[in-house]
This record gives sequence, C-alpha cells and structure tokens, in this order.
Amino acid sequence: MSSSAAANIAQLIDTLPLLDDHCHGVMQQPLSDLQLQTLMNEGGNPIPPGTSRWDTPVGLAVRRHCAPVLGLEPFADPAEYLARRGQLGPAEVNRRLLAAAGLGGQIIDTGYRSDDIASPTEMSEIVGVPTWEIVRLERVAEDAAASGVTAEGYPRAFRDTLAARAASAVGFKSVLAYRGGFAVDAAPPSDAEVTAAAGRWLAAAGAGGASARVTDPVLLRFGIWAAAEVGRARGLPIQFHVGYGDTDLTLHQSNPSLLSELIRRLGTLGTGVVLLHCYPYHREAAYLADAFPNVVFDLGLALSFTGASAGRVLADAMELAPFTKHLYSSDGFGAAELHYLGARHFRDGLARVLGGWIDDGACTLREAERIARLIASENARRVYPLG
Repeated sequence: MSSSAAANIAQLIDTLPLLDDHCHGVMQQPLSDLQLQTLMNEGGNPIPPGTSRWDTPVGLAVRRHCAPVLGLEPFADPAEYLARRGQLGPAEVNRRLLAAAGLGGQIIDTGYRSDDIASPTEMSEIVGVPTWEIVRLERVAEDAAASGVTAEGYPRAFRDTLAARAASAVGFKSVLAYRGGFAVDAAPPSDAEVTAAAGRWLAAAGAGGASARVTDPVLLRFGIWAAAEVGRARGLPIQFHVGYGDTDLTLHQSNPSLLSELIRRLGTLGTGVVLLHCYPYHREAAYLADAFPNVVFDLGLALSFTGASAGRVLADAMELAPFTKHLYSSDGFGAAELHYLGARHFRDGLARVLGGWIDDGACTLREAERIARLIASENARRVYPLG
C-alpha cells in the first residue's frame, strides 16, 4: 500500500471491534507443548514422529504474531515461547491474547468439548464483551438418545429440547459435513421416517453395536428442519461447517454447492444459512452468498491455519461475494492464540485488499471504511438476533 488513503484504511481496520461470528471457549488450565501443538492441528491426530506443528503456517504465525503479545521478540523459538506461556500462566495468556484480538462480541458454539473449555459466561468475563450461544443440532440429538427416549418419543423430545435450548441462543449449527457430507435429500422427513430411523439408531446404541453419535441422514435432516421450524419466529440462522476440518470428514463431500437445494428450500421459510470456514471452497461459498438471499459466509479457521497466506484467501473470497454477506470469525478453540490469529490475519488481509483497491482507483477511502465496518461486525448484527 503506497497512498496515505490506503494507510488510513489500515489504521481504521486495526481499531475496529470485531464481532466473532463463530468460535469456542479457551482452555483455562496450563498447556504442555504437546497439548498446544495438538490444538494447532485441526485434524486432532497424533503428530508424526520427526515433525512438529510449529513447522506449519499456523505454528510460524504463533511465533510471529503471538510472541510479542506475550512480551517476547517476534519469532521466539518454541521452547522460549512455551516457557513464557508457563511463566505468565493461562489466565494472563488468555487475557492478553483475547484483549489483543480487539473483539466487540463473540458468538460461541457450546456443542463440542464444552467441559474442557470456558463457557460463554466465562468468556465474557475474560474478554469483557458480550457473548451469545449457538446450539449444535447433533449434540441435542445425542443428548436425547442418552436420556432414554423411545423411538416413538424421539421426534417430540428432540423438538422440545431444541426449543428449550434455543430460548437463550442466537442460532443453530450443524456438523452435517462430518456425518456423511452434504449430498443428502433436501426434503424434510416425515415423523414416521424419523421414528423408524431413531429406532434403528437407539437399538444399535443400546446393543453396544454403535455409539450414540448420530450419522443417520434422516435424523440429520430432521434436526435441520426442526431447527428451521423452532427458529422461524425469532429469525435464528443455521450454521454449517464447510470444508477444511477434522479427519472424520471427506473433504469433497463438504463442498457447499452440494447444499444448493437445501438452501433453496430453507429460503422459502426465510431461514438464514451461514457457511463457516469454507476453505478450500471459499469461492463456492462466495458464489452461494451472491446467488441466494438467505446465505452468508465467513472464513473462520482458514484465517488462522493458512498463516501468512490468509490475506490471499480473504482476497479470493472478496472477488465476488457481496460486502453485506461476508462475516468475520476466528473459530478459535482451546488456545487463545487461535482467537488472536484469526483477528490479526483478518485485519492484515482486509487492509491489503482494500488498500490495494484504493491505490488502483477501484475504491475510495470512504467506501473502504464502509466495507470494513460491514464485514467486521455490522453484517453479523443483522444476521443474528443479538438484541
């Protein structure tokens, strides 16, 4: 960026409060080297012998950007970084990194490893900003199964439980991508179909032949359509994990274009769809956000895990997507480093994109400021009923 206007937009973006559209709590206990490296591995699998998660784009970014926040020189070596982390203690590490992220609010998914991480209330105390909850649909199903519900009672029990949990929530999330992928029948199943599927699932779990993990496509579809019904009056959107994630998904089956028919049908109810993360399908997500009125998207964990290339990913996403359809999120989980890197890479990437547009004469400073504010927080405040 060469012009003073481009420098001005970078300064503005660096001070904008970000509304994190999708994240999780941080861990409040000390983390070993192995634990921190595992959190820097989205797949969650053991680290192969002779390798290190420090030798990845995200590991390099932690040393570059997080080390100074903790009082170290940029690119402190891993041993020095871990020693400093231990010296400060988890509460101070979390406080510094989350404060440096410059957040104005967090929308938190509580459906994954909730016993291991800070709750929304605890996150609000740590960060000093409002937090809101997202209800994970598959967690509701699995909790219903664990309650001893019968197959015949499952449809009502699921709806009732979902409605109760949604009362204080601002949206839902589905991990359909992890449970077989997006190539599913888009039509809502009948209660008879749901009862039959629940019978098979509960019988298998009760016989020890399967865990309570819900993977039946009928039950997964039912959860989505029940959420659309429960959330209709309050305008609660449904988030979908898309693309890059843990190794229990098959990547090509999480291409969001496979959701097109479901998006169309949900649109007839006025149900919003939020596509999360999206890498490497961020261009497809941008197209869907452009084509369908009820679709918005974020880049989530792609901002952290692509490291120094995150700005290029953000530029790809901004080729086509309406500025009113792009949200900010970090998908930070466990390690506060991931919350901070999401914010740092978003700010740096957006400043480069908009600064370049200004220098090319494609955008004015005033327009760039408006675009930055939309993506940083205003779009999320429109999409979610935050009150």
